[in-house]
Amino acid sequence: MTIHRHDRGRHTESPRAARTLPTSRRVLLLVDFINPLNFPGAEDLAASALEAAKATAQLKHRMQERGFRSIFVNDNFGQWRSDFKTLAGECRRLGGAPRGLVGQLKPHPDDLMVLKPRHSAFYATPLDLLLDELGARELVVTGLATDFCVMCTAMDAYVRGYKVWVPEDCTAAETPLQKHEALAWMHAVLKARVSPARQALSR
Repeated sequence: MTIHRHDRGRHTESPRAARTLPTSRRVLLLVDFINPLNFPGAEDLAASALEAAKATAQLKHRMQERGFRSIFVNDNFGQWRSDFKTLAGECRRLGGAPRGLVGQLKPHPDDLMVLKPRHSAFYATPLDLLLDELGARELVVTGLATDFCVMCTAMDAYVRGYKVWVPEDCTAAETPLQKHEALAWMHAVLKARVSPARQALSR
């Protein structure tokens, strides 16, 4: 069994631990991008979600070239039997923005996937254990929506001692004001970087 603990924001590994996944000190989280957009307010989110997906796809490609892993984290929509393949197929069937999101961010065979029941990618999911297995230190949090699931995920990452980057062009909210206020809060309170995706690998 692999046992880890957080120590002042860093992970200390058990001497007996054996990794089954390649190490990735930096990990890209894609939160709720594979999405049927069938909730109130989705029509206000759709256009900016597609723009965020496009920017995230470019960032994801650059991170893959550097050997960093990506994890898709999605709502289970109340059906724990659901999976990403089924969800992606449903989004393609719906057409419009849901189909466009899948087209921009089709999962790579090496990508990892987690289902979540609530806003945060960490709540009641194995994400923290998975990140420990990867040896992650820094999380790049992208997705929908900036002021809900992205913000909750970034907050939970921060309290667990991860460095947090939220590329401003890789998230979307229903209004520009909601996005701006959420990013400003994450920068001020969580000490998160909120620079654009083109700067996300500069440090």
